[in-house]
Amino acid sequence: MSSDSDEDDVPQLSAHALAALQEFYAEQTAIANEDEEEVAAKVGGIQEDWQLSQFWYDDDTASVLANEAITAAGVNGRIACISTPTLFQKLRQINSSCSAIIFEYDKRFEVYGDHFVFYDFNKPLELPEHIKAHSFDIVIGDPPFLTDDCLEPFSQTMKLLAKDKMILCTGAVMEASVKKLLDLEICNFQPKHAKNLANEFRCFANYTTTYLNNDR
Repeated sequence: MSSDSDEDDVPQLSAHALAALQEFYAEQTAIANEDEEEVAAKVGGIQEDWQLSQFWYDDDTASVLANEAITAAGVNGRIACISTPTLFQKLRQINSSCSAIIFEYDKRFEVYGDHFVFYDFNKPLELPEHIKAHSFDIVIGDPPFLTDDCLEPFSQTMKLLAKDKMILCTGAVMEASVKKLLDLEICNFQPKHAKNLANEFRCFANYTTTYLNNDR
């Protein structure tokens, strides 16, 4: 049988510590009960993985591209974001009901559920059956590597998904290849990244854009 002195030796939480613990458990319960949209909103905390050649856009670039995509797609239009997770996240932030799909190799983005499609540019035409050819009003892509070996299959995917309108963000050094493979023209708007990169990046489009300042 325990004595009173034994009971006195048992560590006791202070009222402040107990309140903090209760708050922690309440937060964990709330997170567990979040729906897809609430979970997706937290994905902004995912850090770029340079091993996967990921470079997040800065907020201004993400906003400009998102507004361009929404305008170009039109009411109830469909938007394909290929290897552009920061753009996709901005689209969901601006208009959570927009019909956008993120095509991405990084499976951390599976948190978006039905809005996520695993994508490997080495298999450019291998897409799920529910993704129909030429079913997106605008396709925006950003190849992970500045090489023709990456851009060529990446271009195949863009052409497969797009009804017509396409925007590509990539290094300025790829301009000739972009013109050859996708017939896109360079835009005045220059995308920037949250962490400055040495390479000059540009946007290319095949239509007269609203926010990227080109005269296609």
